[in-house]
Amino acid sequence: MAYDASDLRSTLPSSEKPAPERFSGSEHVKFRDLAPVEKADGIATWYARGQNFVVGYSELDGTATFTRSEQPDEYVVLLADDSLAAEVRAPGEEVSVSGRTMLVLPPGDSTVTVIGQGRVLRLLTTRSADIAALAANADSYAEPHENIPDFQPWPEPVGGYRVRTYDLTVPPLSNPSFRLYRCTTFMVNFIDPKQGPRDPSKLSPHKHDDFEQCSIVLAGEYTHHIRWPWTTNRAHWREDEHEVCQAPSVTVIPPPSLHTSEAIGAGENHLIDVFSPPRFDFSAMEGWVFNADDYPAPSSR
Repeated sequence: MAYDASDLRSTLPSSEKPAPERFSGSEHVKFRDLAPVEKADGIATWYARGQNFVVGYSELDGTATFTRSEQPDEYVVLLADDSLAAEVRAPGEEVSVSGRTMLVLPPGDSTVTVIGQGRVLRLLTTRSADIAALAANADSYAEPHENIPDFQPWPEPVGGYRVRTYDLTVPPLSNPSFRLYRCTTFMVNFIDPKQGPRDPSKLSPHKHDDFEQCSIVLAGEYTHHIRWPWTTNRAHWREDEHEVCQAPSVTVIPPPSLHTSEAIGAGENHLIDVFSPPRFDFSAMEGWVFNADDYPAPSSR
């Protein structure tokens, strides 16, 4: 992995696992090029998926209600703009929030009513089969992708399942400038927007052995640079990718490809990363996960 020495990610443990013999490809779902799957007055929604997760991306101008019945596990709602507010109802609970917020909804029945103008993201595991079927790239996962273990949720939260809310405007870490939250099913890194292109001399190519990275472009334009290992069997080699993705889009980066994302837009660029289940390496770093007291990590991997 290649990080600047001042970036604390340079202290993460490096893997010494040998490269596998077979690899899956990446997924690039460019919502601006697709008709919305769901459209009603004031709201349009698109879906994309990875092996373990589904992203629902909605553009809202008005009021929208998202309802889940007999939801099998926790799911996440992200209010990505200050101009949004939400009313949440779950058995025995009513919660109100406004502004950029991460909501964690418990299993079972729940309703989230969002009001305002802006972008709403929902993150569900593929155990929500009804939502997984709506993904634009659903056919790509008709067979499981390579090198990803079966999904295992993390331990139940302290005090049991309930609606939890997290402020996405609190100061991030200093370097890297991450804002990390997790639950039993997801880890979200809600990075702040950046202005202008990324310095091409300060990229951060790295890899993951056994989990996908979901990179969601919320504003601007990025190039996702992806390189797969060479093995002894040339039939399994893949060409390098330098995929340009404009907002809104979802890119799923497979293990163990070497990758880095480069902001190239002249104005505001905003990318957030999602992992399902949460990452062990980030979770092991003291103070990195802002709500670690609510969600314990497994005792062993």
